[in-house]
Amino acid sequence: MSINVRALSPSAIWNKFADLNAVPRPSKKEERVIQFMVDFGKSLHLETFVDTVGNVIIRKGATAGLENRKCITLQSHLDMVHQKNNEVTFDFDKQGIEMHVEEDWVKAKGTTLGADNGLGVAAIMALLESVDIPHPQLEALFTIDEETGMTGAMGLEGGMLQGEILLNLDTEEDDEIDIGCAGGIDVTATRSYKEKQLPRAVKGYSIIVKGLNGGHSGMDIHKGLGNANKIMNRLLYNATVNNQIRIAKIDGGSLRNAIPRESSAKLVVYNTQADAFEEAFYTLAKTIQTELTVVDPDLEIILESSTLPKTVMSLGAQEKVLKSIYAALNGVYAMSASIPDLVETSNNVALVIVKDGQVKIGCLTRSSVDSAKFDLAHVLKATFELGGFEVQLDGDYPGWNPNPNSAILKVLKSKYEFLFGQKPRVVACHAGLECGILGQNYPDMDMISFGPTIRGAHSPDERVQISSVQKFWTFLLAILEDSPKK
Repeated sequence: MSINVRALSPSAIWNKFADLNAVPRPSKKEERVIQFMVDFGKSLHLETFVDTVGNVIIRKGATAGLENRKCITLQSHLDMVHQKNNEVTFDFDKQGIEMHVEEDWVKAKGTTLGADNGLGVAAIMALLESVDIPHPQLEALFTIDEETGMTGAMGLEGGMLQGEILLNLDTEEDDEIDIGCAGGIDVTATRSYKEKQLPRAVKGYSIIVKGLNGGHSGMDIHKGLGNANKIMNRLLYNATVNNQIRIAKIDGGSLRNAIPRESSAKLVVYNTQADAFEEAFYTLAKTIQTELTVVDPDLEIILESSTLPKTVMSLGAQEKVLKSIYAALNGVYAMSASIPDLVETSNNVALVIVKDGQVKIGCLTRSSVDSAKFDLAHVLKATFELGGFEVQLDGDYPGWNPNPNSAILKVLKSKYEFLFGQKPRVVACHAGLECGILGQNYPDMDMISFGPTIRGAHSPDERVQISSVQKFWTFLLAILEDSPKK
């Protein structure tokens, strides 16, 4: 299915994107794509090496006449988020992404596309391979594990890079120039529970929540999208208020940086209360669907009879778990006081697993203000600890403080206005970019972020706009040709 994608313009980018998407590249399993990139650099006879954590660095000299320009580091990450629709059979560890074209968009067949950040990687590869594009000395930095911990950026040692300017190609609106981003921290709550034998005279049920849009847990967190874990918990909690249910299993969400789209649960209800339980369930399900009809019109909430499980949760643990999840904040915690319409602090209740006597709840807390990030993290920690959980805070990474006086920002603003006849939007984003982390070891490097228009990142609805890729490529080439002098 990549043939029609390869025919798109600019072919240099689309061909490299198709090559890249043929290589499985899940986060923390980047061995194949690292080797792919090393082989690519060496095939061009360019200086190519891998650092101690797995980042790939490739260097290319300046073209004639641009030797007096500052060296530019072009940076994108190699890994991609792996999400698929439940009905789709796909092995991300073995298969390449299946792409197709729909009007002005490139999409995947029921899976994430990998445009985040594969289009940035492909653009850099196209520049490294080019023989007729004017550019200063280039240094390509391909980082690993951006999506599940940013360990590549964190592990990059100081003194490794030669560039004075860094262009991060990981922004998802083609009219934006990004100068700041949020930091993040993982909040993981775990506890055990006693498994109890089934009560007598009960009926088994399964609940499925599906059809939600999901999306990026930073960029989309303010949109009021449904969170499958919170919806499932609301259904279960309501059932405990009106009836006596016993929970056997919950399986909701997956990736910390994706708004959960699906959740399933198994439970039992006393036979004498089954009719009342079903009536109350369907009433609440309809209410929730009505609440979300604008943002999640395809939401399905399904109740089915099922076989009886072997065990259920103890009542005390069940009550504490449901109350803890209900109390855990999900969504926007605070808006920025300094940048209009920017989410400052938020949380995504990303994962809820209950099975075999163990409960695990995973959250990703984000903020552009470090103190606010830890404030919300401790709010969540206290919430879960009241429910008998042990809570771990880890994976902390810093935000990127905006510098409105950046020299490279002035260049990009001027070039954008000249090329496209309008001013770009200079923004900070509520997502994790690697610039903040890289800036810790490279504080004097002037950094900026931009990219093509991508929609639905971190979900199977991910797509990239074809015309936007052309615009992005035109912009990038103009920046390199007119880059700052040393």
